[in-house]
Amino acid sequence: MTILSRAALAALPAAIARPGHAPDSIRTGIVHFGPGAFHRAHQAAYVDRLLDQDPRWGIAAVSLRSPGTVAALKAQDGLYTLAVLDREPSMRIIAAHSDAIGPGEGARLRTLLADPAVRLATSTVTEKGYCLGGDGTLDFAHPDIVHDRQRPAEPASVIGWIVAGLSDRRAAGADPFAMLCCDNMTGNGAKLRAACIALAQAQDPALADWIEGAVAFPDSMVDSITPASDPAFLASVGAALGVEDQAAVQRESFAQWVLQRFDMADGPDFEAAGVTMTSDVRGYEQAKLRILNGAHSSLAYIGLARGHETVFEAMADPELEAFVTRLVHHDIAASLSPVEGLDVAAYADAVLDRFRNPAIRHLLSQIAWDGSQKLPYRLLDTVRAALDAGRGVERLAVPIAAWIAFVRGKAEAGETITDPLADTLAEAATSGSPVGAMLAIEPVFGARLAQDERFGKALTDAFEHIAKGDIAALLAR
Repeated sequence: MTILSRAALAALPAAIARPGHAPDSIRTGIVHFGPGAFHRAHQAAYVDRLLDQDPRWGIAAVSLRSPGTVAALKAQDGLYTLAVLDREPSMRIIAAHSDAIGPGEGARLRTLLADPAVRLATSTVTEKGYCLGGDGTLDFAHPDIVHDRQRPAEPASVIGWIVAGLSDRRAAGADPFAMLCCDNMTGNGAKLRAACIALAQAQDPALADWIEGAVAFPDSMVDSITPASDPAFLASVGAALGVEDQAAVQRESFAQWVLQRFDMADGPDFEAAGVTMTSDVRGYEQAKLRILNGAHSSLAYIGLARGHETVFEAMADPELEAFVTRLVHHDIAASLSPVEGLDVAAYADAVLDRFRNPAIRHLLSQIAWDGSQKLPYRLLDTVRAALDAGRGVERLAVPIAAWIAFVRGKAEAGETITDPLADTLAEAATSGSPVGAMLAIEPVFGARLAQDERFGKALTDAFEHIAKGDIAALLAR
């Protein structure tokens, strides 16, 4: 089968949306580390819209480890299909990549990072790709960082490449590029900035001072579910296009990119492409954590107790959907401080609508993993805020009680509990006083909630209803 290319664009079926710009007209203005599926489905789709109006922001895709994606992009003239999964699915050709650089092409990458036309460097390499330690700072014992300190001209890590590129800019008397981390770590820009300064300090303190004073590292937050591009999906894309596409990606229709404002003369108009520019990325992160993730965990534990398998099935349960809607709008939203540019009610509605997408099969059992690590941030912080404000916690207690019942059921059945605290949780949940024993697990609940009579009473009441099989009464709250 013929592969997707610029020459093949004109012959694609009419239902396939084409780029709004000529692919051969774009110039490289962004270097991106980590061109995996999320980057291609998310950031590159935003940039593709930007390129419709401004051809300066083509992306050079850089993979330091794996050659597969880069080879596919090179073979396909940088083009690939984005399939949007929704009630009415669609496909669109993305033409955002002007270049692709793979392993062994370090000299070409070094030249590109030194080019003043490149104004931005971006990254999606997952948290571990930044060589950070458990405290969020640069791990100087990491093998890649050890290598980069010994051979700074031939970096192995993303941090090493950023510092090398900025060093070349400084030596040439040129302006630096801004560095945008697009991996979901709280304070991601600040963490990346600190890591780069730390490595530069070990190599050249004057370079570290220059980076600290001259280089922008804005925080960001990204969001969109991006299922893997398995062989069946790639085959379906090929059938729809009539040509082979080995770089095709898929995602849900919802996509969000929140970016901290930063100074760049004549920079990209990200807002015109749909990016939310704000001074308060942390506020958006908190809204996502409490509304999206809090509702997800609630659906998981209550939905599993109701016999559901996926988020979509749980939202198709009228009683459960109505309960989670009230929980989000009346309990979780009330815990959030005002955030610049964020309409909390509209965001909550958008999140709930995402959960109703029949094309996304998100397993409740997977969301239920690692509850001891997730619930303190997803729901228990909201409980504390409600108690501080004098609001009721009866609804908020329901998903937490459902988690305790979930752990108890797994332990009694001898099934695996996927959680770092699995043994501790199993012992507490199967004790004679499961609610009290679980509340005593300090890493989860902390002393404040363990001792709060209002919360303890609400949690005990909800757990007793679930133990008796009377979940319907709880969902009526």
